[in-house]
Amino acid sequence: MTKKSILGTGIALIATAVISSVATLSVTSSTNTDTDIITMKGDTITVSEFYDVVKNNGSAQQVLLEQVIASVFETKYGSDVTDKEVQEAYDESAAQYGDNFATALASAGMTEESYKSQIRTNKLVEYAVAQAAEKELTDDAYKAAYDAYTPEVTAQIIKLADEETANDVLEKAKADGADFAALAKENSTDSATKEDGGTITFDSTSTEVSSQLQEAIFALEAGKVAESVVTVIDPSTYATSYYVVKLNEKTEKSENWEDYKDILKEAILTQKKSDASFITGVVADELQAANVKVKDEVFQSILSQYITSDSSSTSDSSTASSEE
Repeated sequence: MTKKSILGTGIALIATAVISSVATLSVTSSTNTDTDIITMKGDTITVSEFYDVVKNNGSAQQVLLEQVIASVFETKYGSDVTDKEVQEAYDESAAQYGDNFATALASAGMTEESYKSQIRTNKLVEYAVAQAAEKELTDDAYKAAYDAYTPEVTAQIIKLADEETANDVLEKAKADGADFAALAKENSTDSATKEDGGTITFDSTSTEVSSQLQEAIFALEAGKVAESVVTVIDPSTYATSYYVVKLNEKTEKSENWEDYKDILKEAILTQKKSDASFITGVVADELQAANVKVKDEVFQSILSQYITSDSSSTSDSSTASSEE
């Protein structure tokens, strides 16, 4: 979990508190929505006035969507996520922040309980997505995953910080009799592999080796060094690294996809769980099954990524049905 994610969620949770307070006031008030919640010289603020302002706030509308999703998934899958799982995830985040965790939560407008609530909702959705992904394990899905699969290879890499140095090292690596392992130990900035001469072993399902490196290495013949430097941009930091790569050994691919069934199963499930469209489809299906309807016209658009509306002019006819 990053600090950015805490802060972003914090805004939503602040808005949640506002919306919830309005709802609570409306329900518990001994009178009605015109009950005063603030009085001052010459003016008052009523529940309905407060609600009319808050409901047009973009952050508040996003939070209402999150509340709907949380409620729907809690109702159906609540017994499938334990307090222990939530606590473990919370403790892991706290450990990442160390002494700064309480400050990070506070700066995001969050408390221990509100953050645990967010974690629980995420896990409920993750559980539902995992269940839906299992249903995608058809023979056709296995065969498609097999076609895209490259079995395990053993290679060597040298990671470098700038292109000029990378090109110099590449020329040395391509020279007759070059000691690739020695070049890796001397030049590589990759602490995980340099002491082992840059050696890595992986297949096409690896999440540790970038797609650019995989593509370059899979295209080589055993014993060959790539003709050019491989440029890799880290998607999380946008930092650019340069690699000199060599393929040492390829595993021959079996013609029977069932020989890789366990590997392919994990690849299919992993892909589905990270597919935004698939996740959106799962959420949309659950909203549809729960017969979610929007009653206030102001909120008609909050479910637009998941629903179609029977009428754009009425406020109670939106039923969940479409995907994100």
